[in-house]
Amino acid sequence: MNDDNAAVRVIEDLRATALAGRAGERMPSVRDLMARHRASPATVQQAIQRVAAEGLVEVRPGRGSYVAPHTPATSQDLSWQAVALGEGRPGEELVANLVAVPKPEAIPLSSGYLDPDLQPTDALGAALSRAARRPASWGRVPVEGKEELRAWFAKEAGGELRAGDMTVCAGAQEALATVFRGLGDRGDAVLVESPTYLGAIAAARDAGLKVVPVPADQDGVRPDLLQAAFERTGAKVFYCQPLHANPHGAVLSDERRSEVMRIIRGMGAFLVEDDWARGFTIDGTAPPTLASQDSDGHVVYVRSLTKVAAPGLRVAVIGARGPAGTRLKNTRSRQDLYVAGPLQEAAIDFVTSPVWRRHLRTLQQSLRARRDSLARTLHEHLPEFEIARSSGGLHLWATLPDGVDDLELTTAAAARDVVVFPGRPWFAAEPPGSFLRLTYGGAPEHVLAEGVRRLAEAVTAVRR
Repeated sequence: MNDDNAAVRVIEDLRATALAGRAGERMPSVRDLMARHRASPATVQQAIQRVAAEGLVEVRPGRGSYVAPHTPATSQDLSWQAVALGEGRPGEELVANLVAVPKPEAIPLSSGYLDPDLQPTDALGAALSRAARRPASWGRVPVEGKEELRAWFAKEAGGELRAGDMTVCAGAQEALATVFRGLGDRGDAVLVESPTYLGAIAAARDAGLKVVPVPADQDGVRPDLLQAAFERTGAKVFYCQPLHANPHGAVLSDERRSEVMRIIRGMGAFLVEDDWARGFTIDGTAPPTLASQDSDGHVVYVRSLTKVAAPGLRVAVIGARGPAGTRLKNTRSRQDLYVAGPLQEAAIDFVTSPVWRRHLRTLQQSLRARRDSLARTLHEHLPEFEIARSSGGLHLWATLPDGVDDLELTTAAAARDVVVFPGRPWFAAEPPGSFLRLTYGGAPEHVLAEGVRRLAEAVTAVRR
């Protein structure tokens, strides 16, 4: 937290100096800022880059930084755009909020990505450097992706999937957009667990599909309600997260796995398996994929490396057999021709080296310690929160006590520089209560503890 506090002080100092100064005046030197705020050179340089990105400071290489010219505000009438753009796309602002980069001084109690300390950035940097030196990396890449990478994903998925059934995408969000556009027509119904990943809800609605929620509990989706939803809607697609479902952490039980697959086969439907949390199991052993138990091509498999490695490794895959696989590959090619060759080569280098398994072992140990620490701190400071059990993933799902609204609490927490995410957007229809998604993978234990203490203050403020 000391580095974070120093960064905030330097940024505030630079902003105040730039706003008070005249264009072209020299800003304090790096050495002056280091001495004034007891900050490291890296912290000061990052602060200067941050304020320069805001347009307040102009960096002149080799000469220092200067107050940027102040651009006078102009009155512009952009109201015509509301008419030209028409009705907004539902959910787009929620996804943007979900992936927004928090302020440096904010404590991330909700994040979809690993704390930088948990990311294998040295290994990824080395892999990318080696990939960049291979001339073949910069050439044309097959639309479906490099065969070695597709073969690795197919082996990980298990079952009947082969390299030829895989299509590489630039992250899971693009993969989901491809799946929903490829498998459905506008106006079709798509079934989803409730609650479920809000990015999937947004992608399905953006494809023109009608999203129909099916209630889930700690054993996963309820098969009886899934059967009823298929019969009522005539849907042909069910989106499912069988392993550590985001946001609530449920794992589809063995008994329900067979029931769900029986229903999917009986309805002649597709099950989209979002295997986002593969590698995040911290208690026990992760069950095999549903794709590995599918002999007739009903399961469309989606997996990404981004969550389990680093945000910049935008590499994911869709696995589908038969005409469905061909259609999804063609859909993918219409959106974006292919994922950059150097990135695919780096991914191959990383996941096929011994460092990959070492990373997973270290990551699981760290996540277990952070999950347990966050749960203990919540029990100490917010005992009225009901926390769902979690055997893996990145999140704890908290049911809020009566009288505490999730949106109001999110706003009150933000006023205390704590980032939490309300439960409401994770439901495709009306939520049955108030919830928060709290993440233990985005910050160290002592930072999480401070965040919970501030969150408790926010709860008190909301109840007044």
